[in-house]
Amino acid sequence: MELRQLEYFVAVAEERNFTRAAERVHISQSGVSAQIRQLEREVGAELFDRSSRTVTLTVAGKAALEHARAALAAAGAVGRAVDEVTGLVQGRLTVGMVIGCTLTPLFDALAAFHAAHPGVEVLLLEDNSDRLVEGVRTGDVDVALVGAATATPDGLDALTIVSERLVVAVPPGHALAKRPRVTLGDLMGHPLVCMPLGTGLRTVFDRACAARSLQATIALQASAADAIADLAARGLGVAVLSESLAANHRDRLTARLIDDMETPALLALIWRNAHNPAVRELLVHARRAFGRR
Repeated sequence: MELRQLEYFVAVAEERNFTRAAERVHISQSGVSAQIRQLEREVGAELFDRSSRTVTLTVAGKAALEHARAALAAAGAVGRAVDEVTGLVQGRLTVGMVIGCTLTPLFDALAAFHAAHPGVEVLLLEDNSDRLVEGVRTGDVDVALVGAATATPDGLDALTIVSERLVVAVPPGHALAKRPRVTLGDLMGHPLVCMPLGTGLRTVFDRACAARSLQATIALQASAADAIADLAARGLGVAVLSESLAANHRDRLTARLIDDMETPALLALIWRNAHNPAVRELLVHARRAFGRR
């Protein structure tokens, strides 16, 4: 008795027709009929009543059907189990990271994954969030850490790592540093230093301005928060950053929440193929690493 015979038997039983069953399993009708006859000889009983145009199961066929389905399911499970083990013994995992965002927990997760599965080659690449999201959608990137304006990009799964409001950061003597509160409208008279288009932080800021019909003056753009802070510290513009990014430069910049902008900027891990065993394993390590953070 062979698995293919059981597959053909189940196909005929479900289609109730040899021709449709043959189309389903992609062989000729005569081939299906021959294999079913061989199966019937091996079990010692007819499995189908062929006396009418619609093929029906005999009593023996009905008794055999669920067992045949169970055998095929078990064979499939064996294949999936082997694939999962193989996927964690050898293979490649491509991880994306938004430019200018260095998070130690992500590196901790990658190190723990590599220690547990040294046969999997890990590739790390930097890009802006929009391109990383597209890379995950097309399968070119397995997992990516991106800035986002919404918790879950359409069609993808996500784990939110950071959710923070936006602030402006200026030197202590700047006019905005003397204000108890700052609004989006207050920023319109100042040149701004911001993340480039395609980043989550910039998307959140641009959407907030558009919702109020405000036209911001983006004087300078930089992908790295440190560069934005350096430019602002030299008086070249007002920095727009998230709370934690600005906090790293509190020794030289004064941060003020943008009071009328409550939508947070998000940093999230995104992925598409949760069936990939390497992706699942990396997410386990990532949840553990970011949980400690």
